[in-house]
Amino acid sequence: MTYDVTAVRTWIAHDPEETTAKELTALLELAENGDPNASAELADRFQGFLEFGTAGLRGEMAGGPHRMNRAVVRRAAYGLTSWLTKKVAADALVVIGYDARYNSADFAHDTAAIVTAAGARALLMPRALPTPLLAFAVRQYGADAGVMVTASHNPSRDNGYKVYVGGRSVDEDGNGVQIVPPIDAEIAAEIAAAPYADEIVLAESGWEIIGEDLIDSYISATVATIPADTPRDLRIVYTAMHGVGAEVMRRVLSDAGFTDVVEVAEQNTPDPDFPTVAFPNPEEAGALDLAIGLAEEVRADLVIASDPDADRASVAIPGPRGWHQLSGDEIGAILGEQAAQRTVATGAQGNLASSIVSSRLLAKIAAHHGLGYRATLTGFKWIARVPQLLYGYEEAIGFCVAPHNVKDKDGLSAGLLIAETAARLKAEGVGLADELDRLAALHGLYLTGPVTIRVEDLSIIPATMAKVRHNPPSELIGSPVTEVIDLTQGTAELPPTDAVVLHTAAGDRVIIRPSGTEPKVKCYLEVITPTSGRDIADVRAQANARLAQFKADMSAVLRLDS
Repeated sequence: MTYDVTAVRTWIAHDPEETTAKELTALLELAENGDPNASAELADRFQGFLEFGTAGLRGEMAGGPHRMNRAVVRRAAYGLTSWLTKKVAADALVVIGYDARYNSADFAHDTAAIVTAAGARALLMPRALPTPLLAFAVRQYGADAGVMVTASHNPSRDNGYKVYVGGRSVDEDGNGVQIVPPIDAEIAAEIAAAPYADEIVLAESGWEIIGEDLIDSYISATVATIPADTPRDLRIVYTAMHGVGAEVMRRVLSDAGFTDVVEVAEQNTPDPDFPTVAFPNPEEAGALDLAIGLAEEVRADLVIASDPDADRASVAIPGPRGWHQLSGDEIGAILGEQAAQRTVATGAQGNLASSIVSSRLLAKIAAHHGLGYRATLTGFKWIARVPQLLYGYEEAIGFCVAPHNVKDKDGLSAGLLIAETAARLKAEGVGLADELDRLAALHGLYLTGPVTIRVEDLSIIPATMAKVRHNPPSELIGSPVTEVIDLTQGTAELPPTDAVVLHTAAGDRVIIRPSGTEPKVKCYLEVITPTSGRDIADVRAQANARLAQFKADMSAVLRLDS
């Protein structure tokens, strides 16, 4: 792969940020003096523009069109504003939020200045705040679009640009939800037609700063999602994972009556370097070590962790063999059961929803309570669009427990609901693990787990997917593969996506797909083990053994040399 010298020089000449312009100039000088590493780096940075898709933009912060920087963000803001002008009107309303990562505030302020210069109305968050508040603000203000500058739980070198639609730009089911096709392609076309970044007009003033009343409204609405008369006797350890969740989560828990909360001090102040974790994702091994250590010290009942932009929630609980981190599917089942029970108690109807890669247990829970269920493609841009949505989740610790407030994953409201559930169960002499056992006894034990292949050579990803499609295994965990579903053409229920589903005669399932944000092939495995009055501990041991074999089988299937 090579680079176009003229394209590099042109980009540098029009880069509005002195730091990245100098960085590229130095890199070009090294490359022209024969440095192969510099040449390869330039080729990578100038392979094309960072793709604007249904996740908006996300990538490493550095100079060049295939990186996150002010030039790329200004063109994205221009494209979004141009699309809104054509789709809605010149007076479109855009709310803009940002997290505490490097450059997030600059990217957000540039967006506000570009929206304002175009004659539209921009509302800017007062400081770095969680993503759920931005999603809440889109609906609260009736905004036509929302922008959240965040890379969520990505490494510190990354940033992102997440776009929501609302108001006059979309129907009610999509109000306050992230973009989906064809909106992404329409905005991308406007970005492609944007002028050079330094030629885009920015207003010097005129945007509005959102007041503290929005934060107060979000907290009040979140606290109102749980009953006021249930127990609150619970000692909680909370960590914000160096992100922006601590301030709001502290108030949510306190206002809801949870006053025995111990924070992980080393991780509760925003720090874009994420110094105490190798990877700022609560799902990753070791990410909760500090929180669990503190929980053991203070004899806590529960650990709640937010990811850096607080749209995801992780949970750990004590057990006879020490602390145990719940999986996203386990949390999803517990919260889904709570949503179903409370819906039925009010006599309401609606749908529970989860992504196709999440456990099928939620469908059983919905049917048990006489509620509807929908499976969607991965991502809350799909889950949150389900009509009459009562609750939705995906296995990657994303939970939407109050879609009337936030039509997106929300780690703050999910954390509150898990705390309320744990406190109520504690008062009954049981815990979250017992609730999982109860659900298993009722519906069978659904056990999930991942197999992930991270690659350096990106060509391995399509080659792996092609192998699974054209040469699928005939047997998994000793059971014949009975169905192979290629989702590239979509189904009656699902739009097309790059994924393959395998079902076995034993009822086990695996879904194989490329990651949408990282260089990975991901497999989502699920085994179902009937309980039929058997001892739950024995059933779990059997299910764990079957899942371990399933992982070994799929690791062999994904090898290109086998």
